Amino acid sequence: MRILGDALEGEAREVARAQASLALRLQADRAPGAAPLLLLSGGEVTVTRRGDGIGGPNAEFCLALALALDGAPGIHALACDTDGVDGAAEVAGAWIGPGTLRDARRSGWSAEDALARNDAHGFFAAIGTQVVTGPTLTNVNDFRAVLIFPR
Repeated sequence: MRILGDALEGEAREVARAQASLALRLQADRAPGAAPLLLLSGGEVTVTRRGDGIGGPNAEFCLALALALDGAPGIHALACDTDGVDGAAEVAGAWIGPGTLRDARRSGWSAEDALARNDAHGFFAAIGTQVVTGPTLTNVNDFRAVLIFPR
């Protein structure tokens, strides 16, 4: 496990691109048969609203991460808000895997378009990978977990 910090800040899509780059580098360095590696980070990322969609920073992080990873095999991720509400919806966040972009295309969704419209919640609702917990009555931090299997 590698902890990237508990106070990461910045634009969700930029943090996602940085973590995707790190995950791909770490995966390339892992020997076949090595144990999986988990990247953990916390902190409040933000979204600059550009479109008319619905989403929060954790779902937007996952959407941007899926695009940056482009279906890379063996990398999965989850991003959620500990209070159970990501942005303006009753969604805590989302999860992605190597098939996320493929599943979206099959459902008629463009990840690029969804990101441009800030519609991460619509995107993940369409493919069934939203995390919906309901209010947790706590708000410790947002968190992100990126699981990397060796290739």
